[in-house]
Amino acid sequence: MSQPVHAVGIDLGTTHCAISSVDLELSEGEAVAESTFAIAQVVAPSEVERRPLLPSFIYLPHESELPPGALTLPWPGHPSDFATGEIARMLGVKSAARLVASAKSWLGYAAIDRRAAILPSGAPADVPKISPLDASVRYLEHLRSAWDASHADAPLVDQIVTITVPASFDPAARELTAEAARIAGLGHAVLLEEPQAALYSWVSGSGGEWRKQVMLGDVILVIDVGGGTSDFSLIAVREQDGQLSLERIAVGEHILLGGDNMDLALAYLLRSQLEAGGSTLDAVQLATLTQAARVAKEQLLTDLDLPSAPVAIPGRGSKLVGGTIKTELTRDDLARVLLEGFFPLVEADARPLSRPRAALTQLGLPYAQDPAVTRHLAAFLARQAGALGEDDAAFARPTAVLFNGGVFKSPLLQDRILAVLDHWLAQSGSAPVRVLEGADLDLAVARGAAYYGYVREGGQGGVRIRGGTAMAYYIGVESAMPAVPGFLPPLQAVCVAPFGLEEGTRAELPEAEFGLVVGEPVRFRFFGSSVRRDDRAGDLLDRWTPEEMLELQEIEALLPAEGHAPGEIVTVQLQAGVTEVGTLELEAVERGDGQRWKVELDTRAEA
Repeated sequence: MSQPVHAVGIDLGTTHCAISSVDLELSEGEAVAESTFAIAQVVAPSEVERRPLLPSFIYLPHESELPPGALTLPWPGHPSDFATGEIARMLGVKSAARLVASAKSWLGYAAIDRRAAILPSGAPADVPKISPLDASVRYLEHLRSAWDASHADAPLVDQIVTITVPASFDPAARELTAEAARIAGLGHAVLLEEPQAALYSWVSGSGGEWRKQVMLGDVILVIDVGGGTSDFSLIAVREQDGQLSLERIAVGEHILLGGDNMDLALAYLLRSQLEAGGSTLDAVQLATLTQAARVAKEQLLTDLDLPSAPVAIPGRGSKLVGGTIKTELTRDDLARVLLEGFFPLVEADARPLSRPRAALTQLGLPYAQDPAVTRHLAAFLARQAGALGEDDAAFARPTAVLFNGGVFKSPLLQDRILAVLDHWLAQSGSAPVRVLEGADLDLAVARGAAYYGYVREGGQGGVRIRGGTAMAYYIGVESAMPAVPGFLPPLQAVCVAPFGLEEGTRAELPEAEFGLVVGEPVRFRFFGSSVRRDDRAGDLLDRWTPEEMLELQEIEALLPAEGHAPGEIVTVQLQAGVTEVGTLELEAVERGDGQRWKVELDTRAEA
């Protein structure tokens, strides 16, 4: 491996991917030499362009759909049986059944086997399928190949690479992302939470002036509404060694609510308009209309002078052979659907609405039942009321806001969020929030990841956000008690990684002893809490509420007996740590001879 010359940030987004880099030799302190890398991609059959964003779409064409060489890229070895990027998005508008979209959301869905070939979801049997992990690998392979083709003397595997993930990704989804990076040939990439990356970008872009926009005691709300998820984080401005410092103090839940939902809502609106005009759309056409609505939405959000954007989808049936169904998305309809449907004016005590679920449902992503981002935001701030040490506060009160995500290209949506927050704050007697200026809604995450890599490598004078893990982690311990008909033994929870434990470090657990069952199938139950900030490693909990702790992915394992009888209970002590990618590692060490059994939140276990 040669000496790295770049710190490279990769935004592996739900709807777009981006690459940014910092030249390590030309950067010093907060004066960072940063640049965005234009990614070569097929934009039309046999037509290649370099663009700042790679759309996160994969298209699986029929073998006779495209002419030979239509998907050729300017580097060797690219398979011809799928398309990535702009050409995939374009083809998917015409045939959504062959389009892999929202792969990142599927990667974060613990209730499925994320290694199984399930995408495109709901596609006919004649369409080939890939897994969410495969999709991430293909995006990263494209990015690596595009970079290497332009940097023959500095291949990506030799650089300092940081890949961003949602702050709410569980350890299994983080490890899968890291595995995808390894398969794609990126070596040992480090992961970074997207809201932190957005804030790093703001810090880097300020040229050292960020301290003039914030003050000691500020609480920054990073609100990131992207293609598939809504993420909320709180960053506190504190003091360290006489200088202002930043510390991430709270992270929201993984909310599957974003631009994808908005595209579908717009598609339903357009379908109603088409059906009023006599057209009838089937399920395939609705999926295609959804992709077309997304393109129209992005046109209107990008070009604020456009009064409307055209929408067209292929016709079906004997009366529409070779025909096209056309309509348009107006700016007024766009604003009405997005504002009232997704960003309504609500009170601070509003909570996401839920409805009784049908007993049977199609397999798919666990989308949020309530589309109102503002109600989810109210719930997040209320849940984090104690994050600032104000026990009597009804909700955590931010003083500044940093927007991120392509959804906020619309000034209407930014203004609506600010109006809602200021209303809540006024009712609590607090001042209005300030907007942190200078954010790049498309490229901030990639730029912030590159800056983080630079700081992590030792960039003197660079600013690093402190925070560690966004949750405290616990493992369930079954109580020893006589069998009682109809009752399971009570479960206790041992804190093995306290809130804020830095990645790459280990927790010091007291020398408590537990019994470990070896040589037969067992279950490990893990829990996480984003609100229990005072628990320490080794604390044993007898009771907790569902609001306090969330059960994570269960692991089924068969621990080798190695000199013990099958089913024997071995006396062990626990040791725990968090890897660089946020994976919880747990070791059980036998008393006496030091034999070790290692357990992780297993990314390979099927749900």
